[in-house]
Amino acid sequence: MIALVRLGVVAAAVGILELCCRTGAIGRFTMLPPSEMAVALGNLLTSGKVNGDLIFTATNIAAGATIAIVGGFSAGLLLHAFPRVRLVVTPLLAGYYAVPTFVFYPLLIELLGLGRLPLIVIAAFSGIVGMIVNTLDGLDRIPPVYTKTARSYRMNALSSALMLKLPAAAPHLVTGVKLAISYSIIGAIAGEFILSVAGIGRHIAFAYNNLDNRTMYALLLLLLTVVTIVNVVIHEWEQRTRRRWGLLP
Repeated sequence: MIALVRLGVVAAAVGILELCCRTGAIGRFTMLPPSEMAVALGNLLTSGKVNGDLIFTATNIAAGATIAIVGGFSAGLLLHAFPRVRLVVTPLLAGYYAVPTFVFYPLLIELLGLGRLPLIVIAAFSGIVGMIVNTLDGLDRIPPVYTKTARSYRMNALSSALMLKLPAAAPHLVTGVKLAISYSIIGAIAGEFILSVAGIGRHIAFAYNNLDNRTMYALLLLLLTVVTIVNVVIHEWEQRTRRRWGLLP
């Protein structure tokens, strides 16, 4: 029922936007009707002109998100194991997103060159803290009885982590994965907008500078659609995990 309501809201918003564009309430120079965006996107994908950019961006996001998830999870485990180090690092984590990470992109270009590496690093830096914070949150919320149970069964640290702690922290870890992927997408696309040799972000910026609204809005529609699908899939995974552990009715 909730999914249908959400779908209805989106459909209504698209319909209103279509009507405003068709009636002239929103000028064509400002925005194309959504139906024309969809047609332009279909033509663009059929022509194969953006296939290389799609692969470039998708690879960077996948690599950056993977680094953010694995690195953030590992860092969270270490910080949880060493409380004194955590006391020092926690204030830094709290203020991490006060400065957009892609401002360091020019420096990364100097260090790593003009290519995919700076974009992967930016994507990873953008998502890693979300994973760290949720890993810590999940480990903090593990009931003490689990630890006592592990001791009573004489489980070593590795067995206790794999069989008790990680499953118990799973709902928060999934949330961390969702944030890491979302922020990695933002970081990679933002980096491509600033300066890049390829990618969807670069193609959108190039179309904007050349007043090519048809291509620009087609790619924006593609980006919006893909990101929405990814977030919906991860959200459903998160909800199922929380229901499994009794955190949702």
